[in-house]
Amino acid sequence: MLSRRRFWMAVGSCALALLILLAVLPLIGSSAVSLSRALANVSPDREIFLHARLSRVLLAALAGGSLALAGVVFQALLRDALATPFTLGVSSGASLGAVIAISLGWQAIAGLPALWVFAFAGAALTMLLVMRIASKGHRMSSFTLLLSGVTINSMCMAFILFLHYLAPFQQSFSIVRWLMGGVDSVEYSVLAVVAMAIAPAVAVAIIMSRGLNLLAVGEEWAAARGISVRAAATTAYLLGSFLTGVVTAMTGPIGFVGLIVPHALRLLLGADHRLLIPCSFCVGAGFLAACDTVARTLLAPAEIPVGVVTALLGGPFFIWLLRSGKPAMWP
Repeated sequence: MLSRRRFWMAVGSCALALLILLAVLPLIGSSAVSLSRALANVSPDREIFLHARLSRVLLAALAGGSLALAGVVFQALLRDALATPFTLGVSSGASLGAVIAISLGWQAIAGLPALWVFAFAGAALTMLLVMRIASKGHRMSSFTLLLSGVTINSMCMAFILFLHYLAPFQQSFSIVRWLMGGVDSVEYSVLAVVAMAIAPAVAVAIIMSRGLNLLAVGEEWAAARGISVRAAATTAYLLGSFLTGVVTAMTGPIGFVGLIVPHALRLLLGADHRLLIPCSFCVGAGFLAACDTVARTLLAPAEIPVGVVTALLGGPFFIWLLRSGKPAMWP
């Protein structure tokens, strides 16, 4: 039984840690920045702090929180602690869309970067295709959803490799760079749109947390307790796919966040999704923001793709979790 005191202590601690990181990370970089000078509109501190670092940290936080939350949702849906936001093919669909945009040489569509438009369109089409294949009559089991997602994921990756093979040198470099994943500074108006898109998804995930607890145990168990399995599975899949599609369109595929953060928190806090969902969002946001800070400062003025940093940090950590012998916990 989850007590209210334990809930607010866990969520409050994660939220406080995230706020501290968001306040500190923009001050870290190859050039020293004074917060007082930045707030007083003194150049170049103001430009470095507000436009080069703060917006980038906020975008990394939104992306990391969304990927971690998508990981929690997909792990509950598939009842597999190794499921990630990329398991069901949405990320590879977004990647294929971005690679098509690069191959065509398109820069902008309706005032928006063509990469973002094509990547989000690819994610949406992949999501609908997987749902269509996995649906049979009035049923959509997690097993058929998994098989459909893995199949479409393989097909998308094959198309990506084919387009990469045909691309000239400059486009080939752009494709490889995008597929590594990365966070850049964006306009605050773009951040506001992304935040407004993500916020309802987070709210829906919190509302359906009790249903995810039942769904994570098994479809029969959930159905016996009054849960519409098809509706819950469809909502969970759409929710995780939407978050993955939005983030991948903006940053490219960034791995391990949606795997490491939920799994580590499940070992620390237990498997109750009422705790996992808000805590995963906060910890995922702080984790990716910190990784991106490492990526832009470790070899400054050169930058490391943040996807490389998350893999280098997340891989050994996950191996340690597996070697520790602590089993994944479920409701």
